[in-house]
Amino acid sequence: MSDKYQSFTQSAIGKVLVKNLGLPNPTKLERYTAGAPLVKGTVLVGGRGRLAESLSGLLGELDIASTSSATADAKFKGLVFDATGITTSSDLVELQEFFTPVLRSLETNPRVLVIGTPPEQLKGAERVAQRALEGFTRSLGKEIGKGGTVQLVYVAEGFEGSLLSTLGFFLSPKSAYVSGQVVRVGTKKADTVAEQVDPKRPLTGKVALVTGAARGIGEEIAKVLQRDGATVVGLDIPPAEDDLKKVTSDYITADITAEDAPAKIASYLKEKFGGVDIVVHNAGVTLDKKLANQKADRFGKVLDINITAPERITTELLKQKLVRDNGRIIGVSSIAGIAGNLGQTSYGASKAAVIGFVDSLAEDLRHGITVNAVAPGFIITQMTAAVPFATREVGQRLNAMSQGGLPVDVAETIAWYASPASTGVNGNVVRVCGQMMLGA
Repeated sequence: MSDKYQSFTQSAIGKVLVKNLGLPNPTKLERYTAGAPLVKGTVLVGGRGRLAESLSGLLGELDIASTSSATADAKFKGLVFDATGITTSSDLVELQEFFTPVLRSLETNPRVLVIGTPPEQLKGAERVAQRALEGFTRSLGKEIGKGGTVQLVYVAEGFEGSLLSTLGFFLSPKSAYVSGQVVRVGTKKADTVAEQVDPKRPLTGKVALVTGAARGIGEEIAKVLQRDGATVVGLDIPPAEDDLKKVTSDYITADITAEDAPAKIASYLKEKFGGVDIVVHNAGVTLDKKLANQKADRFGKVLDINITAPERITTELLKQKLVRDNGRIIGVSSIAGIAGNLGQTSYGASKAAVIGFVDSLAEDLRHGITVNAVAPGFIITQMTAAVPFATREVGQRLNAMSQGGLPVDVAETIAWYASPASTGVNGNVVRVCGQMMLGA
């Protein structure tokens, strides 16, 4: 599916109307293609703190060119600021001193990353100062323009070496539609399993289960995980079998709400692969009605598919110890579960429950297993194409990028979570929404 308005703004008459009427003018977003470098340009590194000396080395491991000095005519594809050395509110002026002189030197589709220390691990003035970074990055994300993104990554002490996959994701086109996010690395890990990976195919040798894989976002998740080296087991309902076969040769047809579904899935994974490394709970449904008009069976069906089934499947896989060490459990939530939507009380409840699912598991998992979730905003699919025109246009324009996202944007975020190098990333919910303009 395509964004017809965005295509119109690139036409001769569209450019005139955008300029004269002040209409939204979305920048065409760069997205990653297999084999391409993660960053096509130079990243400027600044700030002072415990990561100052290691950042350049980490970027080098990813084959990302970096520098710590800016000449008058220099252009940058990314900016990384180590804010872990900011310990008082008066120190926050260092953010302005670093960013203001170079913001006009950014290329199109730039990436900005601020790294801090989790405030909850600090006290007094330092906790205050580190909490301020959230307001700074979210505000900058809404003004940077040119298809740019801005993120804040809080890194717990001792987890500085766990940043590799996160740097690669947030500085590359893989995070094209992710902005204004706050990610925590190393804050909810009881134990870790170190694993060396090939940055270009980090999932080589891994087995991934993707539910709802026959079409739409699920199909794209399967493709991206396969691109990164994983063997994907797709799961969908029996009527979708023909589509499922086109996605992967390893598949299960089942109604995930059936009583025997968890055991059936576990049996397939155990017998064919001996276990699973990545579990993506993507299958979902919307049956929208205002609550005053809602029927119990429809309300219950949404809950059964969107949250109860993922809970039951995960419980069974963990009970049988089929999720391997350094495994990944990934849920698909939604902006509806964070901000709510008209007519979506059942859907909103189920997607908020996915966030609760992440919270409930994050600190209890062992052997390097992590749990995280994505929360998509307006993603352009066949389903959203059926949304009334006015509603669809508002949904696509009310974000910092003035456009809808694509299924691949959700898939790339899931692939970042899935990487064996993302062990320190646990208990996070990242919105894939272009940074909604209203609220956070």
